Amino acid sequence: MDGIVKVPVALGERSYDILIGEGLAADAGRWFRAVLPKARACIITDSNVSGRHLVAFEKSLRRAGVTASAVVIPAGEASKCFDVFEQVVDQVVGGRYERGDAVVALGGGVVGDLAGFVAGVVRRGMRFVQVPTTLLSQVDSSVGGKTGINSRHGKNLVGVFHQPDLVLADTKVLDTLPEREFRAGYAEVVKYGLIDNADFFASLEKTWRDVFAGGPARTEAIAVSCRSKAAIVARDERETGDRALLNLGHTFGHAIETAAGYSGAVVHGEAVSLGMVLAHDFSVRLNQMSPDDANRIRSHLAEVGLPTRLSEIPGGAPSVSTFMELIGQDKKVQNGALTFILSRGIGEAFIAKDVPAEAVRAFLTDKLSEGQA
Repeated sequence: MDGIVKVPVALGERSYDILIGEGLAADAGRWFRAVLPKARACIITDSNVSGRHLVAFEKSLRRAGVTASAVVIPAGEASKCFDVFEQVVDQVVGGRYERGDAVVALGGGVVGDLAGFVAGVVRRGMRFVQVPTTLLSQVDSSVGGKTGINSRHGKNLVGVFHQPDLVLADTKVLDTLPEREFRAGYAEVVKYGLIDNADFFASLEKTWRDVFAGGPARTEAIAVSCRSKAAIVARDERETGDRALLNLGHTFGHAIETAAGYSGAVVHGEAVSLGMVLAHDFSVRLNQMSPDDANRIRSHLAEVGLPTRLSEIPGGAPSVSTFMELIGQDKKVQNGALTFILSRGIGEAFIAKDVPAEAVRAFLTDKLSEGQA
C-alpha cells in the first residue's frame, strides 16, 4: 500500500477503512473484491462524473471479475429529491440486485448521499461502497454513514444512517475538479481545524496553496480531516452527542442553500463558509470568543476565495424571516429549541442548546442591515 493512507472507522461489526491516495479508482476492482468477494456492483454516478471517470472505473471492476452496471443521474443538488430517488430505486430493484450486492457511489456529495439512501432502503439494506470524486465528499459526506435527500422544507431532512463497507478516496481525480468545486470542498477541511484542532488550522493558513496544488500536502490534509471525522463518528455514530460538532457552520449554511433553491448559485461548501463566519460572529456576539479569532477565520476563508459576506450571495441573502423559518427545520432542533454549534476560540467548538430565537433574529437583523456576514 505504498503511498496509500488507511484511516479506520471503528464501529464494531460495521467498521470499515477509508483508503486515501493517488490512483485508487483505477484499481477499484481489487479493493472491491477484497471487501466484497461475491458482490455485484450497481454504480450510481452523475452526468458530469460519468463522462470523466465511468468507463475507466467500470473496466477496473470488470478486470477483477466484478459484474457491474451504471445508473446516471443529472448532476447537481436538485437530484437529491424524491423523484430521482424513486427512479434510482426502481432501476436497482429492476436490475435484480440482491441484498448482498453493492451500491457504489461514484461522485460527489449529492451522488453519495442519494446512493447511500438507496443502499440503505432497497431490500432493507444493501452493501455500500463510496468512491468520492470531490474534495468535499472525500473529507466529509463519504465518511460516517449519513445518507439522504432534500425536502422542500430543508436540506437532508429525509434519510437513514447506513455505513459504507469501504471508502476509496482517490486524490488524483481531484485534478479534474473545477477550481470553484475544489475551493468549496476546502471549506470542510477548514472546519476540522475550527472544531478541535487549532494546530491544523494554523498549518492550513500556511500551506493551503500546497493543498490546492496537490501531492503530499493534499493527501495529508484529507487524511487529517478523515481521522478527525472518523474519531467523532466512532464516539457518536447517530448524532446524539458530539457528532453534532461536525455541523459547525451548517445551521446557517443549510438555510442559505435552501433559500437559494439548490440552484447552484451557492454550492454547499460556499454556504458552509458563510455559515462558519456567521457561527463565529454569533459566538462573538454572545461573548463566547474574541473578535480577533473570528476575524482570523474570516481572513483565511476570504484569502482562498471563499465567500464570507452575505452580500456575496448571488441574488441576495435570505430575509430574516426566511432564515428563521429554515433554521427552525434544522435537524438539531429539540423540543422546538434551537441548537447551534458555537465556539470559544479556534479549535474550541461546542454544542449550544436552547439558544433563544430572539437572539438569533436580532443577530441576523444586524448582519443583513450591515450587508455583510
